[in-house]
Formats: sequence, structure tokens, C-alpha cells
Amino acid sequence: MALTSKQIYVNLHVKDVKRSMAFFTGLGFEFDLRFTDEKQAACLVIGENIYVMLLQEEYHKTFTKREVVDTEKYAQLTIALAADSREKVDEIVNKAVSLGGKLYTDPMDHGFMYQWGFQDPDGHVWEIGYMDMSVFEAQGQEQGQA
Repeated sequence: MALTSKQIYVNLHVKDVKRSMAFFTGLGFEFDLRFTDEKQAACLVIGENIYVMLLQEEYHKTFTKREVVDTEKYAQLTIALAADSREKVDEIVNKAVSLGGKLYTDPMDHGFMYQWGFQDPDGHVWEIGYMDMSVFEAQGQEQGQA
């Protein structure tokens, strides 16, 4: 039987939980206040059963024996989120920058897929993308006929 899970939690270290909460609230996200104390941890709701635990760095260290990565030098992971349109991708990234985030990449247009990235105030990489499945399927049909 394949391993499945009903929920996913991604843990990210942050320097200031309140600052991170303000940033993500400004982007339109909400928090599950049952798992949020604004000093050590905040439970960012990404979608149905998808969460990012924003853990103050010292508290984060209690969950692992490994060093916390320096996000100025290393990408611990990239969080990729789907948007409803190209315009929404631009809106989210521009809003993130206006709230103190930094651009991570230039916009990339792959025809069927459009994506753009930013770094949150703690340097974690967020890629926002839109995929037009009708264009993707049309391209797949064209490649199958070639």
C-alpha cells in the first residue's frame, strides 16, 4: 500500500514570528491560532490540510539536531504555490516585495506555465506559478503527432 497523509506541515525557521505573521497576513494568508503563540510558532494555513509552521530559530532547533541553514547562502527548500492566473502570480509577488520580501527570480514564461519567485523576510524561497492546462494538453498532443 502506498504511503499517504491527510495533512502536510512544512517547518521553516524565522527570526521574528510576529514579523513573519505580518508579512504573510499582508499577502492574504490566515493562521490557525490553535497552533500560534506569536513568539515561538505560528501555523500558516496554505490550503486545505497544508500548513507552514513558522518557528522562531531557537525553537526550531529543538526539532532537529542539524544546523539551521543560512538562507543568504543556501536554499533549504523552495515552496511552490499555484495561482489562479498569470495576473495573480504578478500580484502576489509584487505584494510580497512591497511587504519587505525580495525578488528571487525574473518572471519565467514557458508557454503553458508562468512562474515568478520571491524570498520572504527570512530568505525562504517561494515560487508562485500558474499552469494553463489547456495549453499544456495542446502542446502534448502536438508533440505526440510529431
